Amino acid sequence: MLKHDPEHGPLVPMLLVLTVVTGVVDAISYLELGHVFVANMTGNVVFLGFALAGAANLSAPASLAALAVFLLGALAGGHLSRHLPGHRGRLLTAAVAAQAVLVAASTVLAAVIGHGSEPARYTLIGLLALAMGGQNAVVRSLKIPDLTTTVLTMTITALAADLTGLRRIASVVWMFAGALLGTLLVLHANVPTALALALALLVAVAVLTHHAGKPTPAPAWTERR
Repeated sequence: MLKHDPEHGPLVPMLLVLTVVTGVVDAISYLELGHVFVANMTGNVVFLGFALAGAANLSAPASLAALAVFLLGALAGGHLSRHLPGHRGRLLTAAVAAQAVLVAASTVLAAVIGHGSEPARYTLIGLLALAMGGQNAVVRSLKIPDLTTTVLTMTITALAADLTGLRRIASVVWMFAGALLGTLLVLHANVPTALALALALLVAVAVLTHHAGKPTPAPAWTERR
């Protein structure tokens, strides 16, 4: 599942790690930031409909805020993808480094101020949704089949319809692992600890991808598709 891939090099395992990050941050946002997702925008669109219809414990403003800031992150990620030179390793390194800065700011905010007040809660939603929007746009531009790092509906559909796909299985398993880890840390530790895990994974992805893409001439997997 994680063996060497001459076409995509280390990008496959790196994107699986980003899938874990998605599970962690969505666990945090749903459980602690007011039943809102920062990565799964399908969920926010559905929650927005529920909230506008009067369902309890859901916030239309929170869902709208996450959607709006996620779009800004995707806009920034798309801009980065178009303007960075054609080297997939450098693109992913730059994107994940920027994402790590946003998650680091979230970790500090949660540790120092907490997440109980409305301003802190919306700031955390904004920072994390911005990070995940950028991740989605850049991963999309990498064009690695069956690895979106956030959306699993079509992945699960393809897995059942085609009866093949180790990457598809890995995506589901790693997303589940991230959600499980994030929930355990939220319930038995605290939000800053869960965010620190996401931050550590992002830093690891940035460092490992940068190291793998450094050789000159560039490895074949770095070429843009």
